[in-house]
Amino acid sequence: MKSMTGFGRAIYENSNRNYIIDLKTVNNKYSDINVKLPRRISFLEEKIRKAIANKITRGKVEATITFFDYSSKSKKIVLNKEIAKEYIKQLREIADENELSENINVVEIAKLPDILNSIDVENDEEIAEETLQCLNMALDNLIEMRAKEGENIKKDLVKRLEKVAILVNNIEKESTGLVEEYVLKLEKRVKEILNTNIIDENRVAQEAVIYADKMSIEEELTRLKSHIEQFNELINNTQNPIGKKLDFIIQEMNRETNTIGSKSGSNGITNLVIDLKVELEDIREQIQNIE
Repeated sequence: MKSMTGFGRAIYENSNRNYIIDLKTVNNKYSDINVKLPRRISFLEEKIRKAIANKITRGKVEATITFFDYSSKSKKIVLNKEIAKEYIKQLREIADENELSENINVVEIAKLPDILNSIDVENDEEIAEETLQCLNMALDNLIEMRAKEGENIKKDLVKRLEKVAILVNNIEKESTGLVEEYVLKLEKRVKEILNTNIIDENRVAQEAVIYADKMSIEEELTRLKSHIEQFNELINNTQNPIGKKLDFIIQEMNRETNTIGSKSGSNGITNLVIDLKVELEDIREQIQNIE
């Protein structure tokens, strides 16, 4: 189980080039990858995105890549002779027209726009290989941090789920005997209204059945226990992304809890339902950060 929050950095350098890659991730419902890289290696953007997506399936990723190329072999200086000749021709014409000295310096000519140009020598394959090597190092560091944070979240979830299980069991205990209690209250009320000790036992039994069917929370409790088991299995027995599945389970647990609250036949159950909803909300907030 991994957190969606993390940071990973890697530095790769050799005698010719230097790479620094920073990866930062935060929680997000979907995969969102943003890449910032120098123009010189912009041709690698799609490969970088795919490499990140293969290892980070969910969350917002910000990748910042810094690249330095120190190799003299990677650049070539090109002199544009035709433009240089045109500059010289025009300068001489100006000198002649204005009776100026033709003191034309080669160094000064070289400083003029478009005379000397630096172009990159084709070594894209080497740069691509080195960039992806550095990226994989950064991804490994990022995943390691996300796994550590995920382990901390898991420990917290286990404790909270234990509390949820205890509350569910307490609700079950509290619900025991509610029908019998209702029958006693019903008989007492009928006697008070009719001012007689003679009551229709069949009618009372019929009302008890209706009440039991209406107020029974047995099915909701059974489903809650099942969801708790599913939740535990997911956080303990898988290395795959589970955030969305856990979110769905918590939604279902909230739904069952709300149903129990609406059927609540006692103040004791109502108070336990409130405590249960608080724990489920805390769990829901935690799992928003799980991949």
